[in-house]
Amino acid sequence: MSPRLLVVGDLMIDHYLWGKTERISPEAPVPVIDVQKETEVLGGAGNVVNNLVALGAKVEVASVIGPDDNGARLRKMLEDLEVGTKALVAEEGRSTTRKSRVIASHQQVVRFDSETRQEITAQSEKALLNKVVSLLDEGVQTVLISDYGKGVLTDTLTQGVITEAKRRGIRVMVDPKGRDYTKYRGATAITPNKKEAAEATGIAIADEASLKEAGFKLKNELELERALITLSEEGMAIFGETMRVIPTVAREVYDVTGAGDTVIATLGFVRACGGEIDEAARIANAAAAVVVGKLGSATATWDEIIAYENTLHESTTEHRIKTGEALAKSVEHLKNEGKTIVFTNGCFDILHLGHVKYLEKAKSFGDVLIVGVNSDDSVRRLKGPERPVNSEFDRAYLLAALDAVDFVTIFEEDTPYELIKIVQPDVLVKGGDYEGKEVVGSDIAKEVKLVDFVKGKSTTGIIENIRK
Repeated sequence: MSPRLLVVGDLMIDHYLWGKTERISPEAPVPVIDVQKETEVLGGAGNVVNNLVALGAKVEVASVIGPDDNGARLRKMLEDLEVGTKALVAEEGRSTTRKSRVIASHQQVVRFDSETRQEITAQSEKALLNKVVSLLDEGVQTVLISDYGKGVLTDTLTQGVITEAKRRGIRVMVDPKGRDYTKYRGATAITPNKKEAAEATGIAIADEASLKEAGFKLKNELELERALITLSEEGMAIFGETMRVIPTVAREVYDVTGAGDTVIATLGFVRACGGEIDEAARIANAAAAVVVGKLGSATATWDEIIAYENTLHESTTEHRIKTGEALAKSVEHLKNEGKTIVFTNGCFDILHLGHVKYLEKAKSFGDVLIVGVNSDDSVRRLKGPERPVNSEFDRAYLLAALDAVDFVTIFEEDTPYELIKIVQPDVLVKGGDYEGKEVVGSDIAKEVKLVDFVKGKSTTGIIENIRK
């Protein structure tokens, strides 16, 4: 049965304009962005909601928004996710927060905000707390407070929510904001990152001793059951009766936006399901590692969390070698994240300098490089009965070990056309000897790039030298 959680905090819309830039404006020394796509997602406390929904929770949300178009769109976005919205309060004269980001070639160029940051009125405080109390009496198992400093979580409201939840024996977990954490006093747990914890306690966290001092200061002064401090790639420190560090192994970081939202959502979900705090922290670490590998505010599904944890127990190189079915799933996730997919193929029989430089150049055309490798039977049909020199798995493994290569897959056909249909690459790369020739898959890829080979470097040449 799915747990029921209540998110209280600052809701907003994250608006993205995605495009490319290839020139500078003649009007001013600024890049011209060719906008190709526009998206809107829930932001702020809404990203906590998104993460909970991705994990399978039943979610209620409580906040104050404006009686404006952005507020109406935000409400509709929540309803589309089947999130309970009866605890939304519309305050006259208030603007619903909308953050617009311009992304060019996967880099944020500029952000502009439309919002009201002053505290909500006493009337809105009272109305919102009454709605929260009604939800607490209707079976909410855990409350998550997500503070983005936009004025919803006043001292009075925050203390009111914590008091009413504790009176009913309901857990309250807080993702804090600012330097003064006194309004969170009495919560079950608080989850600042290392920088936030240092600012709130006035303790420069530089080693284990200072980390321990800061963590227990938060726990004791705020009368918490536990304090948790997230430590980026080092994991998470938990302060209960003692200090325990739950380590993680982070993957490549593309964007840390929303990682704190993922942590608080995952912690709250696992605890609401009856999981112990150490288990919740381990899973939250894995979820955070998944989302920092994505661009923008993101979520982690259970499939992604499990896949990530599986990679910690596998050879990283071997994990990059995918079957067609597994590759299709990976490509789907990558495209949903806005990644540019590059594809190339070949026999790669005896790996040499020319291959490596070719693949490095291919990777420069996008974010993810997928290499199709001809199977042994395919190579024999193309090159003759004495080839290949190295087996298909050996060739695939060596390619997967290269920094430039993200995924490798072995195909049986003489051409990679069926594989290209699966990948649907943005960029298809072939050698410069294809100049003026038809490139297999050019009808599928958005763009074809030809890369010149390094002169004097070839597998055939290496074999001839060995024979001599």
